[in-house]
Amino acid sequence: MTTPAGYHAACARLTRRGEPFVSVTLVAVQGSTPQDAGSKMIVSAGGLLVGTVGGGRIERRAIETAGEMLRDPTGGPTTQLVRWNLQTDVGMTCGGTVTLYFEVTNHRRWPVVVFGAGHVANRLVRLLCKLDCRITCVDPRQEWLDRLPRSMRLEPVCMNDMPHYVQQLGDDAFVLCLTMGHRTDRPILEEIFRQNRRFPYLGVIGSRAKRSVLKRELIQAGVPPDRAEAFRCPIGLSIGTNQPQEIAISIAAQLIQRRDEVRGAARTPDASHVALRENLPNDSATGIDAAGH
Repeated sequence: MTTPAGYHAACARLTRRGEPFVSVTLVAVQGSTPQDAGSKMIVSAGGLLVGTVGGGRIERRAIETAGEMLRDPTGGPTTQLVRWNLQTDVGMTCGGTVTLYFEVTNHRRWPVVVFGAGHVANRLVRLLCKLDCRITCVDPRQEWLDRLPRSMRLEPVCMNDMPHYVQQLGDDAFVLCLTMGHRTDRPILEEIFRQNRRFPYLGVIGSRAKRSVLKRELIQAGVPPDRAEAFRCPIGLSIGTNQPQEIAISIAAQLIQRRDEVRGAARTPDASHVALRENLPNDSATGIDAAGH
């Protein structure tokens, strides 16, 4: 069985975009089946994109299985091998059996959106590019976006009206405002609250004083007081110095911590990790506010 037309192009396109999808391959058949071994198809969140593994009930069942894998909030299994009797498992009159292999791509690719491409944002993006995540960096200054690393995991977006990009954010995005300052951070926050968006992480770089000013101005703009509280500022763990690289490390660490909380994957460190941490010198933690404020 030849690979369906457009299969490899669709895989490359979806991978480049960071869009989750499932590749389904009919790896073995026995008896009477509607398709030959080697048949393939691609299923995204919107349904079948390319190819077929048999049509009718078997294909509907395979699409449903792929959809369940994509919708699993914990990431679930990234591969699955199933063997179905077409009569008893699928409800077809054919008496054969099929073995299907499901493989998810990009499902656990963690979405992080950074508004701003300045010094701290640049260093944070460089750290995140080494992790299994999908990064979007939005800034009106093309010359600053050009300083970011080239990576398949990074999408730079040059946009003058940064708040307008909020409508494109997925509900699972981790969102950071690291723009040129308070005047450009606040409109993004205001738009997020105006749209009643609720993200697993929403943070703004700055001090506690900046947080108070932002909260007051958001309330004056009509944001309910309880919603105007729903952002982190300062951001990052309370470690390190005011150097941009160390601020970026503290922010990345907090993002990983929150990601694991969302996934329900946070675990108590094993004994070897505890022993290692107990032997580290304590002078690496300064106790300052995250982001150096």
